[in-house]
Amino acid sequence: MITPAEAITLQEQLRARVITTDVLPRPIRTIAGTDVEYDKSTNLIAGSVVVMDYHTLAVLAVASHCMEVTFPYIPGLFSFREMPPLLEAYRQLQVEPDLIICDGQGLAHQRRFGLACHFGVTLDKPVIGCGKTRLCGEYDNLGETRGSIAPLIAEDDQALIGNALRTQNGINPVFVSTGHKVSLATATDIVLKIATQYRLPETTRLADHYARLALLAYKSGSKEPPAGI
Repeated sequence: MITPAEAITLQEQLRARVITTDVLPRPIRTIAGTDVEYDKSTNLIAGSVVVMDYHTLAVLAVASHCMEVTFPYIPGLFSFREMPPLLEAYRQLQVEPDLIICDGQGLAHQRRFGLACHFGVTLDKPVIGCGKTRLCGEYDNLGETRGSIAPLIAEDDQALIGNALRTQNGINPVFVSTGHKVSLATATDIVLKIATQYRLPETTRLADHYARLALLAYKSGSKEPPAGI
């Protein structure tokens, strides 16, 4: 198993491969969301990937995978905990997504290489990071209305690493950043488009739902997580 020191070294090496400009299929037809669910009473983790029609948001494919956690809880190294089940789930998909939104950070990370970057570089796919909480960086003057944006600025070098985005009026923002092959502007526009009714994009909400179902099914004795469709 990789050590924390080796994981940090790998992040620093792979960071150079991140592409921060748009390298997207045109038109975009399918979009995927990823999320993981941890079991509080065991060492189990479930990862799910949901593929949706980009325009209608109809669910096209779902895949999930449950397994034992293989990496310790260390801030800044979450991708090494969450990538194994997500990659296994991704390999089961019957529909290839054009674009992926990860429930996690991309460049808005201490070493500019969060889960969305790691996932994108590993798969060589366009990936957006959309985190529920701010991992690093500072922002201010974020408006209260849907679509309001405030730049997320790194404390160390004052670089632009993401955007705080208000997806619904008067609720807490999400934190959008480039993962791979997507510009920050495009990533922000897409997250806002996909967050149709709630704070989180529909891709993340459904991936979270299926990860929970997969974990429940696995714990009940079914080793095959629900396919969802």
